[in-house]
Amino acid sequence: MTDLSAIKSAARKAAFARRKLAHETARPGAAGRLSEVLAGYRGVPLSGYMPIRSEIDPLPAMAEAAAHGPVCVPVIRAAGQPLVFSRWEPDCALKAGPFGAMIPQTEDLLDPEILIVPLVAFDGQGGRLGYGGGFYDRTLEILRAARPTLAIGFAYGAQQADHLPLEPTDQPLDMIVTEDRILTFNR
Repeated sequence: MTDLSAIKSAARKAAFARRKLAHETARPGAAGRLSEVLAGYRGVPLSGYMPIRSEIDPLPAMAEAAAHGPVCVPVIRAAGQPLVFSRWEPDCALKAGPFGAMIPQTEDLLDPEILIVPLVAFDGQGGRLGYGGGFYDRTLEILRAARPTLAIGFAYGAQQADHLPLEPTDQPLDMIVTEDRILTFNR
């Protein structure tokens, strides 16, 4: 394990503990600010995510967005590969995907222009610490090379860190939405 790997591992451990506590004490309506943001992008193809463990739940905002345009969720094909995205609707049939996230039973792929990105921790400059697989970093790099793509981190405010151990391959977020605020970064 490299020094950076050890530093990232320690940062993730601390962030998971903060996120777990925030999740256990969260009040209803945590996706309200996310719904506000997405209302400004009605009809634009959007990827959300199916929450696992103590992730903040974007499903209410995704359901509202689905009434106005296509919504999809990420599907992991294999380690080291970018994500693909399958169309999701609020009542669609789901099956278990890799790492415990649910995915649509029937695959209908599309390319989103907006990604709601789960995370373990974020900083005040749009940096994101994920789970360590690099799926979102690879995917955002490919999507952004093809066309403008908006990456919105969605997290509890308690997941903010003063400093994150980031690498040049880590893709920055354009915006971070928490249960009570919106941070926007000029890129």
